[in-house]
Amino acid sequence: MAMNFEQARTNMVENQVRPWEVLDMRVLDVLSSVQREDFVDPAHRNLAFADLELPLGHGEVMMKPVVEGRVLQALELQPEHRVLEIGTGAGFLTACMARLSAHVTSVDIHPDFTSRAAERLARAGITNVTLETAEAVLAWQPGGVFDAVVITGATAELPSRFIHWVKPGGRIFAILGQSPAQSAVLVTHEGEGRQRSESLFETDLPYLAHAAPSRQFVL
Repeated sequence: MAMNFEQARTNMVENQVRPWEVLDMRVLDVLSSVQREDFVDPAHRNLAFADLELPLGHGEVMMKPVVEGRVLQALELQPEHRVLEIGTGAGFLTACMARLSAHVTSVDIHPDFTSRAAERLARAGITNVTLETAEAVLAWQPGGVFDAVVITGATAELPSRFIHWVKPGGRIFAILGQSPAQSAVLVTHEGEGRQRSESLFETDLPYLAHAAPSRQFVL
């Protein structure tokens, strides 16, 4: 029997995302309209709406729908905002943010991720995204500052240079700490390098390249 994707999408929004305290109607609307099944590997298409992290390759995963909903809600994206995403992955969160903002720049270290994301975004008719293939933790440098920065992989701690990529008053969504008890954190740039952090929820995701904790040796 063929899967009813529209019913599955509605069930995802109403029975997973909304009960996890995602109540922003713009966020719920975008999760209801962007076709998540078109952004997953064809082998996992029937699992696109499950409460699961889906494998992407290279040891990376696609966030659960509930986490994506919380990310989008926390950022409070507006139509005039410019967004930086570190870790393109499947491109689904990229697509959602593009629908909510003026422009998204998305960076991923894996060329096959950015290539596939470009194809998926084009098929979805999303044109306000710039994709770059680069290593963002140590090397890549953006050409400007952003209203919001989203880090889709975990980091042991927030790289200090990231705060300079967001405008005063802007926000960084990051997943920080030691696996398996990492914390999703919203960091607000208060100007002159000052920042304020708010812990949102616990989760566990693979680390970005060069962002894992240092190995501890015990004698």
